[in-house]
Amino acid sequence: MIKKITFLILICFVVFSCKKDDDTVDACLEITNVIATNITTSIATINWTDPNGSDSYIVEYGESGFVLGSGTMVVETMTSTTLSNLNPETTYDVYVQAVCSTNNSSLFSDVLSFTTETLPVVPEFRPNLSELNLFSGNLGDLNISSRAFKYELNTQLFTDYAHKQRLVALPENTTMQYDGDGLPIFPDNTVIAKTFYYNIDERDLSLGRIIVETRVLIKINGAWETGDYKWNAEQTEATLDLNGSIVPVTWIDVNGETNSVDYEIPTNTDCFTCHHTYEDITPIGPKLRNMNFNVDGVNQLDEFINRQRLTGVSSSTEVSSIVNWQDTSESLEDRARSYFDINCAHCHIEGGTCEVQSTLRLAFETSLEDSNIVERKSSISLRISEYSQDFSMPFIGTTIIHAEGVELLRAYLQTL
Repeated sequence: MIKKITFLILICFVVFSCKKDDDTVDACLEITNVIATNITTSIATINWTDPNGSDSYIVEYGESGFVLGSGTMVVETMTSTTLSNLNPETTYDVYVQAVCSTNNSSLFSDVLSFTTETLPVVPEFRPNLSELNLFSGNLGDLNISSRAFKYELNTQLFTDYAHKQRLVALPENTTMQYDGDGLPIFPDNTVIAKTFYYNIDERDLSLGRIIVETRVLIKINGAWETGDYKWNAEQTEATLDLNGSIVPVTWIDVNGETNSVDYEIPTNTDCFTCHHTYEDITPIGPKLRNMNFNVDGVNQLDEFINRQRLTGVSSSTEVSSIVNWQDTSESLEDRARSYFDINCAHCHIEGGTCEVQSTLRLAFETSLEDSNIVERKSSISLRISEYSQDFSMPFIGTTIIHAEGVELLRAYLQTL
């Protein structure tokens, strides 16, 4: 009897064990090789490898750092999906899960991160500055788009003590071409922008700034065109304004003194006055000789060459340079001539606005004898030393005297 009972128990155990083995479900393995391709400003294709041969997949995505379960989910039956309606210049995280059966899914894959492309710069004068795509993120932060680059000048033009941010946006797969020490040849659809602003308190930059205007040059069909964007009080947008206006600005300088100016945004006619040579509009600042100096320890022209932004020249050593007018280690003459070059020469050259009414020729490369500075030094000293509309120099672009510049030029003129 005992033997029969034992035998029955063994039979039941075997039957139960076999039934349990029959119910065993294969593990649903994790997705591998998740990649992103065909990335644009708003679309990306996600591909992956499935070791299971599953019939469906769950794709979850969101901006970088999102928590699983809070993202956007897509169900796919193929080993790829296209994500759309993405934001430009934004990093996204993507996870993929295989669904092997109704109650059997894999763990989510390792995270895939990718960044959408930046919107292309628009070489047109649109109603709002934001529409040109020169900046990324909040417009008032002045974060330059990755499709543009910043440039600096060794000696800068004086504009009522305003700070300036300068940038160039070249069309894709183009460069500035070397054409001597002056202006390079810019391709069509180049955009040059200069933004004017004041720090609220020069002693504490964390207090922010007041952005007044952004001047824009666009090369269209071989000719430069000008436009000016006036910033709103909220510092969130700038609108195209070709008629000019006056903006009262107050700031505190490094000495703690309060300064005020009635800043004059130029009209489009004013822009032509300074920017034309004969009948052609030309940029003033970005001459190679004025960009040939170190910025953050690296020569700016060499950086342009290395990044394929400037071609036709192999080294900055092949380009002459003007000096920083504030650098007292340079000669007084070079400092003064550099100051004349950036502040005055665009009008006082052949073909400039003052070609007929003045004999002064103030480009840096013009010899002292041909410049007529010696003959006109009394007139120069008088017209830079006091501000009077229609008399003082520069003729337009400033509303106050540049005390430090006047001191430099007077010291130089006294040596002649």
